[in-house]
Amino acid sequence: MAAFTEGAPCWVDAQLPDLEAGKRFYGELFGWTYGKETDAEAAGKPAERYGHHAHPTPALLDGKLVAVLAPKSDGRMPTTWGVYFSTADATATAGKIRNAGGQVITAPTPVGRAGTTVLAADPGGAVFGLWQPGEQPGFELQGSPGSFCWTEVYTRDKEAVDRFYTEVFGFQGTPLPDDTVDYLMWSPAGTEPGEDTAIGGRSVITDAFPAEMPGHFLVYFSVEDCDTTVETVTRLGGRVTAPPFDIPYGRMAVLTDNQGAAFAVLAEPDTTSAPSTTTDT
Repeated sequence: MAAFTEGAPCWVDAQLPDLEAGKRFYGELFGWTYGKETDAEAAGKPAERYGHHAHPTPALLDGKLVAVLAPKSDGRMPTTWGVYFSTADATATAGKIRNAGGQVITAPTPVGRAGTTVLAADPGGAVFGLWQPGEQPGFELQGSPGSFCWTEVYTRDKEAVDRFYTEVFGFQGTPLPDDTVDYLMWSPAGTEPGEDTAIGGRSVITDAFPAEMPGHFLVYFSVEDCDTTVETVTRLGGRVTAPPFDIPYGRMAVLTDNQGAAFAVLAEPDTTSAPSTTTDT
């Protein structure tokens, strides 16, 4: 299993009120199957995240790990998808988070031989995780239909948040070519900044969003057909937050599942069917 670059998204999980309903929803939507329900430590994620009596379930696509679904241990917790960033040293990165104005919610916690985890929040309040790999680096599949493909943070305090991710992970920001959209693509430290190396991004919570919306991460999953996926989500009892629309990188939509967890889907352009650019003379 390949190692992840420092700061790269390496894992996602969902906290759901009804685990069985979540398994049915995502099983039909993405074709996921599920490994044996196990305790949090054996699943490679901490009891602090899931609760000591919770039983997170690994989600598989073609037999490869793509996510975890878990029952909420506390009804006051949000129903949400969470993202984890890879780090070679969870303790050192937790220190950087504090120094950069963020909050460490759970201190570095060893998870058996799987790795070490941290739960944190940026200065805008968006929650994310760290994962220092041991035997479990993270995703076994990403970028294919039905698996993770992108994440971005939404914030009301872009200056503080931009500084934060630069100081903590060394992210280099590249604005979109469209200067009417306030968005930065993140490239890892040591790479040439740009869309070819981008692993995530920063967006801004504008007046178009509800006033009560907090800072948060949005997790994207790759799909073959965005419109068909939206129809399936609606049929399964989910909701459409942003109907399908085209962006330079494909066609996307923002959705919530049948329990209220928000996520996005992206269908990349089909370059294999692009028309020829040659002309007859």
